[in-house]
Amino acid sequence: QVQLVESGGGLVHAGGSLRLSCAASGRTFSSYTMGWFRQPPGKEREFVAAIRGSGRPTYYTDSVKGRFTISRDNAKNTVYLQMNSLKPEDTAVYNCAGTPPYSGTDSYNEVHAYVYWGQGTQVTVSS
Repeated sequence: QVQLVESGGGLVHAGGSLRLSCAASGRTFSSYTMGWFRQPPGKEREFVAAIRGSGRPTYYTDSVKGRFTISRDNAKNTVYLQMNSLKPEDTAVYNCAGTPPYSGTDSYNEVHAYVYWGQGTQVTVSS
């Protein structure tokens, strides 16, 4: 079993920055594809960014390209999401997710591709 715990959410003004962290338990973290998803109020969960076990490649949804950066530190079993130039439409509950290489899919942007999920952290961007 792998447990994921997010931190770093909060309230920020538009144009501000936040860095989310996701700490993972387990010795095989470095082989997992890790992703960040978000669920805005009243909407479905959506893909934000993903990173392969080695740190490359990385993937982003179009709306965050150039503003968000996903990274990982396998020595610390942690994945990060640096969010800059935040907009009110970035307001959501952000979840990190992980999937092992033997999960049966190479997908990185679909909810069903991920096996493990964190509990989520709230990000609120005020205008």
